[in-house]
Amino acid sequence: MHSVLSYKEASEKLTLKQKVGQLFMPAVFINDTEEEVQQIENLIRTQAIGSICFFHSRASAATNFEGKKKVVHNEHSYNRLKQLISRYQKAAEFPLLIAIDAEWGLAMRIENTNQYPYAITLGAIHENSELIFEVGKQIAMDCKEAGIHWNLAPVVDINDNPKNPVIGYRSFGDDKNKVLSKAKAYLSGMESVGVLNSIKHFPGHGDTATDSHLGLPVITKSKKKLQENELYPFSKLIKHGVDAVMVGHLAVPALDDSENPSTTSSKIITDVLRTALEFDGVIISDALNMYAVSKKFPQKGTLESAAFIAGMDVMCFSEYVEEGIQQIINSATKERIEASFKRTWKLKEQAFADAGQEHSISSPLALNKVLAQHSLTELYGNAPIVEQIKKSNFLNLSVDNQKENLFSAAIEKQNGQCHHQLELNSIHEIRNLTADHKNIVLALFPPFVKPKNLFGLQPEILGFINEMVAQKNVLIYLFGNPYVLDILELNPSANVVVAYQDFSEFQTEAYHHFTNQIEAKGKLPVKLQNYHEKI
Repeated sequence: MHSVLSYKEASEKLTLKQKVGQLFMPAVFINDTEEEVQQIENLIRTQAIGSICFFHSRASAATNFEGKKKVVHNEHSYNRLKQLISRYQKAAEFPLLIAIDAEWGLAMRIENTNQYPYAITLGAIHENSELIFEVGKQIAMDCKEAGIHWNLAPVVDINDNPKNPVIGYRSFGDDKNKVLSKAKAYLSGMESVGVLNSIKHFPGHGDTATDSHLGLPVITKSKKKLQENELYPFSKLIKHGVDAVMVGHLAVPALDDSENPSTTSSKIITDVLRTALEFDGVIISDALNMYAVSKKFPQKGTLESAAFIAGMDVMCFSEYVEEGIQQIINSATKERIEASFKRTWKLKEQAFADAGQEHSISSPLALNKVLAQHSLTELYGNAPIVEQIKKSNFLNLSVDNQKENLFSAAIEKQNGQCHHQLELNSIHEIRNLTADHKNIVLALFPPFVKPKNLFGLQPEILGFINEMVAQKNVLIYLFGNPYVLDILELNPSANVVVAYQDFSEFQTEAYHHFTNQIEAKGKLPVKLQNYHEKI
């Protein structure tokens, strides 16, 4: 294992150029070719890179958010991750900080690794911080086992825009106090294992319908409203203590009337985050290849330099490392470089001091089962009808998403109702079946977790569901993003159970709920436009 020099030793040993190199976090990819791996090794060797951030593949990286390039799946991603970490550490004269986005586990980037529920699901868990702590802890243990020091999580954005294309399900919800309490518990879990964190996306990415991977979102709220809402969890968590804050790509005129992206705004980074909120830890950028900012700085290295001058410490996903280093050396004072170097090196000392601690790794199955039980949420407009449906000869129907449908299969096996799948080519057949059924149980598995293109649900399928809801007694079990309910024409008496995830454990517990073996304990973490939880 690498040992890390003390800051004092490092400050004396490293040249100015090496110190600037320590502030760069280029992206590295599981599925890179050997030639690309060697290019990264050379970059690490020649530019004294301080950290790297792992992504799955160049095709799945930030600017391919719309899926224009085909993502190749790799069953051996985890082993490949460990091999690459070893190779890149060997190439480094000074130990690298290894980072990844593992908001819901390594599975966010790496196949065949442990996956935990999305933040929106954890947001539905009512007053049970211990469970959220356990999620943060388990994810941190998985990171540590893989050789990762820094989980760029959690998201502390308050998602109060149902059309948000990039945060949504990644947020704990739309209530600032609940977002704060869940984030605190998650952070404490990570901290208990000694894995670094980064709260994101400052100054708050929740209230936007623009995807910053593709364009620059503008937040038009007043400074007072921002302080009361968006900035609230950041302010409180900074006082509580966090390792890093990630700055998102947002234009916020109330904080910087030049409409500079926050990534390159000294008014937002230095005046608000560093000075007003008194944050003295590491400030890291969101991915600098994202079009919200990269399109504004066509000259190589100028974006990195502008971000640094604005107050950034670590340039994540810099595509022009060499040019960025030179631009920073040309434009920044030695004192300013030293200040950022000190903060990032201290973080490195902290990570490697914890690196030797052993923690047992457990399977997520047992934890996910408990999380499912505590997040299941009843949205009953007419509870007596639910029991009537369950006792009747109902139609067992589903809209599937290439995932094994254990819920409907269990109903068929245990209750005897034949499972029918609603697809474009079966609408006519299902319409005929509904003529003979007053009651329907519909398992809804939306193809997408993001709101783009109606969550992947075909308009004809949606239209047919809305037709059934208007004419029949329908009990919906939703295995997906609760915002899907905003595109269903539900009447006030509609009955829905939100299960949030399509994991096998969540489907099993949903079936146990359907058969009255367990009670739903969750609370809806967001407000819906067309449907309201009964208090």
